[in-house]
Amino acid sequence: MTLLRTSANHIAGIAHPDSLAERLLEQMLFSTGRRASTAEQKSWSRSLPILARDLIEAGLGEVEMLIEYHLPLTSQRADVVLAGTHPGTGAPSYVVVELKQWSSAYRYEDNPDLVEVPGMPGGPKLHPVAQVKGYCDYLADFAKALADRPDALAGMAYLHNATDPTMVADLRSFPTDVTGRLFTAADRADMFTFLRSRLTTGSAGHSAGDTLMRSAVAPSQQLLKVAAAEVRDRPQFHLLGSQQLAVDLVLHGVEQARSSDSKRIIIVTGGPGSGKSVIALSLVGELARRGRTVLHATGSRSFTQTLRKVAGHRAPRVREMFKYFNQFMTAERNGLDVLILDEAHRIRETSVDRYTKAELRTGRPQIDELIAAARVPVFLLDEHQVVRPGEMGSLEQIQQHAHSLGLETQHVHLGEQFRCGGSEEYLLWVKRLLGLVEGGPYEWKGDPQFQVRVADSPHEVEHLLNQQIQHGYSARMTAGYCWPWSDARKDGTLVPDVTIGGWARPWNSKSDRRVGDAPPAPLWATEDGGFDQVGCVYTAQGFEYDWNGVILGPDLVWRDGRFTTVRDANRDPDFKNRTRIPDARFDKLVRNVYKVLLTRGMVGTVIYSTDQQTRGALRSLIS
Repeated sequence: MTLLRTSANHIAGIAHPDSLAERLLEQMLFSTGRRASTAEQKSWSRSLPILARDLIEAGLGEVEMLIEYHLPLTSQRADVVLAGTHPGTGAPSYVVVELKQWSSAYRYEDNPDLVEVPGMPGGPKLHPVAQVKGYCDYLADFAKALADRPDALAGMAYLHNATDPTMVADLRSFPTDVTGRLFTAADRADMFTFLRSRLTTGSAGHSAGDTLMRSAVAPSQQLLKVAAAEVRDRPQFHLLGSQQLAVDLVLHGVEQARSSDSKRIIIVTGGPGSGKSVIALSLVGELARRGRTVLHATGSRSFTQTLRKVAGHRAPRVREMFKYFNQFMTAERNGLDVLILDEAHRIRETSVDRYTKAELRTGRPQIDELIAAARVPVFLLDEHQVVRPGEMGSLEQIQQHAHSLGLETQHVHLGEQFRCGGSEEYLLWVKRLLGLVEGGPYEWKGDPQFQVRVADSPHEVEHLLNQQIQHGYSARMTAGYCWPWSDARKDGTLVPDVTIGGWARPWNSKSDRRVGDAPPAPLWATEDGGFDQVGCVYTAQGFEYDWNGVILGPDLVWRDGRFTTVRDANRDPDFKNRTRIPDARFDKLVRNVYKVLLTRGMVGTVIYSTDQQTRGALRSLIS
């Protein structure tokens, strides 16, 4: 949970600031497996001794310091959490501290939330008071030990190098309260008063630290009320047909599991556009209304960030209810009533990555962590959307793992098709075209609900889609991963890597921020500006738009009456290891990739292949 538990008196007793940094470095390597940056080392060796000195001068030398406190179910860390006893109530009390070495800072372009720091690279920074208030809000919303204890938390940003108040005067305009105060080196007396009003040293100091670090983690009732109001009544989350059946089944399963003190696993399967995510969000809203502890999780950065933006548009706190699959490694067993696992076909073999601390590198399957985290785990998946090595969320795999744990599963299949104009015929045609189901390719005879066209060049794809945009439709172009993918140039422009003859366009941006007119990578499919780049499966999966342009690259070509895959033409770095991904596995994954790309459109799809023989075959198959 935290890199180091100590006190100001102990820090003051360390002979040299560098020794403190070295100790924190050792602890970081042990607990997270990663090395600290030079900036982190400098921050520790310069900031922590100053804070320790001030705490001692304020008479709080024995207050426990939780250094680099890890906010549960996130990748974020607060610089320091001070844990002690409230002088008025005698109950555990906490002050979250954000340490800044800035000697000067200014409001960025009259935006009160952003700060420009002279000499610091990386552009504008979040106002430190906003940062620490966010940490306090998150802890209040997710640490059960703080439930119904609004007086337990306080927060402050400390600019300990800012000795001239005029050099940070712009920052004073940001609204402050008990969870977000701003102090500088010139305000130390006021800071001491504030800290003494929140903390005292006593026998409960270490107990307070233990209480916070051992706290169960789940959304608070207040957050659930906000989520219910934000999500449940949104019109885009209304249900049809078997979608309502799936929701009712989950709600029933939750109540049965609670009343019988048992565990139940529910699996919802369906093709693209069958409403899995509508079900997921409807469940979040309805369960929150009922006061059940519920979180939503996916394995997709693009999908999660878009859901956070949509569901938390009016209430930013709600965004924190949308997590990632790999954030439940240390979750309390059955700590949640329900965990909604959207896009469950993207579950990985394990949650381990390069940041995982050593003691958690146990090889425990990610599916085991997710099942353990809630009384009722709900998996929503499409088996034909497994597109990356290491993804393993199939119906059979989930059922087998549940059986090995002695748990029963319930399965709901969504028959309706809401993407691709509701055309079940088009979805079947795509699966047979790609050899994902038996029967072989057949001629597309047309469907009044969905249009399919073949283009002879990428210019024609772009032209046809532009025509639809002029008529008020949304459109995107995607392609197989058959071209290099460069970083943005130093001037911020994107490199036109997808080159076909005289036509060239860039891939979608890699950045989490807007690059020129290009939207952030996770929002490429939904924000303005995305049409000018080519998306790949990782940014398109889970999304839909009216008109869909798909470029079949040279890794999928038509030969001898069927599609065949060409491994050497694929540029996806995840597919390079032939030992880990044998040819048969590669073949299945690439077909799934193109199945995902071909089923993003709601009104129509325009298909182009870089291979002339393949274009001829498509022409013969599409009237």
